[in-house]
Amino acid sequence: MTQEQKQLLIKDLCSRLPYETWVEYEGKEWLVTGYGHGRVSLLPSVFSSVGGPCPLVEEIRLYLRPMSSMTEEEKAFLGATKEIEYTQTGLTGEGILTLESYDYLNSIHVDYRGLIPMGLALEATEGMYK
Repeated sequence: MTQEQKQLLIKDLCSRLPYETWVEYEGKEWLVTGYGHGRVSLLPSVFSSVGGPCPLVEEIRLYLRPMSSMTEEEKAFLGATKEIEYTQTGLTGEGILTLESYDYLNSIHVDYRGLIPMGLALEATEGMYK
């Protein structure tokens, strides 16, 4: 993993901390509870109060949904969060993603940074994120 990839993974991971994000570590699924000093705090389940391991960030793989898995309802909600851009010639494109847009994508665990194709994340199993 390059330093750039590591930084991208850290940015993505930290933006998802409030949203019960799952990762793979040593062949098992773990819930992320925090990040600090290059390590990720993990729990074995949402019901566990016993702390799990704290691997280095480069030792985990996020579970994310591909953009193509978004439902029509999710796409419509995302569209409602966009800002329309105006130029001298009128409207451009489909709009600009706002902070609300990114918060929403993080909350539904969508891979908008392309981490899955880079091997930095795994495709979430169906039902992992409800």
